[in-house]
This record gives sequence, structure tokens and C-alpha cells, in this order.
Amino acid sequence: MIRLEHLSKTYSGRTGTHQALRGIDLHIEAGDVFGIIGQSGAGKSTLVRCINLLERPTEGRVLIDGKDVTAYRGKELAKLRESIGMIFQNFSLFQQRTVLRNVMFPLELRHTNKREAESRALELLKLVGLADKGDRYPVQLSGGQQQRVAIARALANNPKIMLCDEATSALDTMTTHAILNLLRDINRELGVTMVVITHSLSVAQQVCNKVAVLDEGIIVEQGATAEVFGNPQSEATRRLIAADKGLSLDEYVAAQHKPYMEVPETPASVLAAGAVNAVGSVEAGNPAGTAAILDPVREAKGGDK
Repeated sequence: MIRLEHLSKTYSGRTGTHQALRGIDLHIEAGDVFGIIGQSGAGKSTLVRCINLLERPTEGRVLIDGKDVTAYRGKELAKLRESIGMIFQNFSLFQQRTVLRNVMFPLELRHTNKREAESRALELLKLVGLADKGDRYPVQLSGGQQQRVAIARALANNPKIMLCDEATSALDTMTTHAILNLLRDINRELGVTMVVITHSLSVAQQVCNKVAVLDEGIIVEQGATAEVFGNPQSEATRRLIAADKGLSLDEYVAAQHKPYMEVPETPASVLAAGAVNAVGSVEAGNPAGTAAILDPVREAKGGDK
């Protein structure tokens, strides 16, 4: 579906050059919800913008469905971008347009019949849970509702791919959870391949089946989400996990190597015999017995009679 081969991106400025991406090799299969995770400045947004060619790679190739699209221009590029939806952190809605007309906008660009465009937009608003909000303006909606409008708009052209660039970063925890569930449902129901850019471990764990960890423009680790985060191989991944737990890297590493002592299981018959002896000791006035032992044992025996 999406293949990046030896992809590099260098920016030039008055103070010199900055290499944002270095030798990226990545394969995202059709139907994946693929996470690109890394700290700020890792190159995540540059990478995702290279997929729809909002940024042109300095070196390497971008392939979509086996076709090299790196050099696309004009009509070819416009058609490619119609097949790729995109949602952003700041929603990017037109404030002067109603919710319905925001969703209709991509269809208007294609000169779709107005009645057909309106019907499609209403269908998508129903899909994202905003069927009754079509006549509202963005300013009248909550942040979560605005992101739902942005998702509906991104789906207007029936895209094969959706790029989500920190799409939940501006939302609270509960709203983030709801939006991620919506994205997962869209992936399952419509078969849209998703690329999710995030700095959040919890976001990647909730919605992504695969992830790649990006650090200083290099992919340092990639694979199934559970495997990458459950058995991290790179320092960058361990650093992300540590930050998610509120630990420094040293604290996280120390916790992973903390020694522990295995205690063999005690047979149930021995436990039962010990409990009976404990009850006998307490009832005989032995100070070694305590109510803390007696009460749960009595409860297990059926309580006081």
C-alpha cells in the first residue's frame, strides 16, 4: 500500500542545512493503522507530509499501491491527494462555513453535483455522530465535535488512506479516547489505511496495530505495537516508555532490572491445616493468634455460629 524507500529530507536556510529525515525505509500494508511515534522534533510530521507530497523528499521514493508517485505533478498529484485524507491537530475548519458545507468542500472542489455532495456530507456526519449538527458553525462546537467534522471532511472523497497528524493532541483524555475509537471503527468498517502521527504512547497502544519509532529523523525500531512497547530494543523507545510512566530513563531501566525473589506456591492442604491451627491458637488464648487471622478463616468456615 505505502512504501517509503531510502527517504531523506533536508531543509536549507540561512544558518545552514537540517536533515529532518535520514534513509527512511517503511512499508505500511493495506488496512493497517500504523503509528509513527517519537518526541517533538523527531521528524514525524515531515514524514507524513512526504506521503502526500506536501513535502518533496530530497532523496528516495514514495510508492502508493506499487506506483512511484514521487515525481507526480499537476493532475496526477491532484488525483493522488484525492485518495489521501488528512486530519490535523488544529482541525483546520472554515469558520465561515456551516458544518455541512465544511464536509462538502472537497466535493465542491471536484465540481460534484450539489445534491449529491450534500447527500454524501449528511451521510458522513451521521457516521461520525453529528447528524444533527449540519447547520451549526465550528465555533458552536466542542473540540471533539470539530475533530469529528474534520474526520468527516477527510472521508468525503472516499480515500484509501488517512493521515492523522497529532489529531488528538488538543483534546482532553475522554474526548481523545472517543476520537480514537471512531478512527478504529472507520478503519474496520471502511477499510481505510491509517497513518497516525503521535508523541503519545497511550494513543499508539489504543489504536495502532503496528508502530515505527522515529528519533532524530531515523526509524530506530518498528513492528507490532505490543512487541515494540513490550520488548523495546532502542534507547529512544525506552525513553518514550519511561516518559509515559513519569520516570527518567535511568529510573525505568533500573525498574526493569530490579531483582525479585520467587516464592514457591504452598499446597492448598498445607494452607488449610495452618489456618485451622491458627484458629485453635487464637481460641485457646494464644497471643500469637490475631483477629486478622481469625476473621477471614471463620468466614471461610461459614462464620460464627
